[in-house]
Amino acid sequence: MSQTLGPNMPETPPSPSIWALSRMKLQFFARVRRFLQAKTTQRNIKSRNKAMVNMEEKVATADKQSGDFDDDDSVVLQRSVKRLHFGGLEEKEMAAIEIERLAREDVKMKKLMAELGVIPALVGMVASEVAGRRRVAIKALIELADGTYTNKALMVEAGIFSKLPVNIDVLEEPTRHEFAELILSLSSLANHTQFPLASSEVLPFLIGILESNSSCETKESCLGTLYNLSAVLDNAGALLSNGVVQTLLRLIPVKALSEQALATLGHLVVTLMGKKAMENSSLVPESLIEVMTWEDYPKCQELSAYILMILAHQSSAQREKMAKSGIVPVLLELALLGSPLAQKRALKLLQWFKDERQTRMGPHSGPQTARIAIGSPVNHREAQEGKKLMKNLVRQSLHKNMELITRRANATSGDSSKLKSLVISTSSKSLPC
Repeated sequence: MSQTLGPNMPETPPSPSIWALSRMKLQFFARVRRFLQAKTTQRNIKSRNKAMVNMEEKVATADKQSGDFDDDDSVVLQRSVKRLHFGGLEEKEMAAIEIERLAREDVKMKKLMAELGVIPALVGMVASEVAGRRRVAIKALIELADGTYTNKALMVEAGIFSKLPVNIDVLEEPTRHEFAELILSLSSLANHTQFPLASSEVLPFLIGILESNSSCETKESCLGTLYNLSAVLDNAGALLSNGVVQTLLRLIPVKALSEQALATLGHLVVTLMGKKAMENSSLVPESLIEVMTWEDYPKCQELSAYILMILAHQSSAQREKMAKSGIVPVLLELALLGSPLAQKRALKLLQWFKDERQTRMGPHSGPQTARIAIGSPVNHREAQEGKKLMKNLVRQSLHKNMELITRRANATSGDSSKLKSLVISTSSKSLPC
């Protein structure tokens, strides 16, 4: 009869034969693992050697087909491509420097380098935490992107936008500038599906630079990118949801950046969301009215007048807001001294303000043909008084600004007689239609 062991009874140890069997199994599996690792290493070495040979053959084939590369450049290219793909970190950095030089000096090299797979390797280096290594990669990509649609598309496909840092404060100014320059080059793809704007980190990066203490040159590149993107109406939603309008409005007073900012706002204001964003901004219309006084920046005047026209069109609330901000005297001056296009836009705005004033004065100043009988002496007299009042308002506004306008005109031409005669003749008439 079997007996149950008590809790304090020791278990019978395994026999020596079982230990020996277990040890043999472990040794066997260890040998199998070492064998497989050796085979994998040999296979990797063979694959790497084969890839290097194939790379050399591709370079040699391209050299024979083109016949335009110097022997020295061909040797440098072979060495640089191999280092970029198979070298250590420092070797990759040196290879990127050589690739940048070759791409800058020989346009035909750019296509060959793309075929040799240097673009994904360089894009990978952009994410490096070493500032110097990251910069040489960006510079090489800038040269490779210049003038070639295919290379730009390859960079986007390789995920260049995912390499943009979330916090721009970690970047030095030269790196910010180079990033902005590269993105500006890639933004020429905005008209194509290869530019994934809505799902990328591009807009936060650009806005971060524009709102930072970066140089004007860096911000100009960012504004150029936003201008290219805003030219495509499908991008308006992504731009507006990232607060681009308010950022651009804050840049308007910086005259070196104003034209690009206004041009981009001109693209956005024609969309319903863009117009609403500008109407709700506390910087509108004052900042735009101020721009129209910049006589040394005619293009800015034209763009500002255009945006104000869009905002004022069929919006009495916006026109009232503009009138309270003092737009009429500024428009009068612009209509006299601005460029032909600025004059045309200023006169159109003035016509709207004139028509609106007459509409408001209508019930008090004179007959409306649909309401009051023609020929009534009393109503005719009130109509004449209304016309005189309108003329007096225009005359007072013109004379109030004549001294300022004349002084500015004298500063540029030295001849104010023509201007004075224009002001006097205009003051005796109603506003032009």
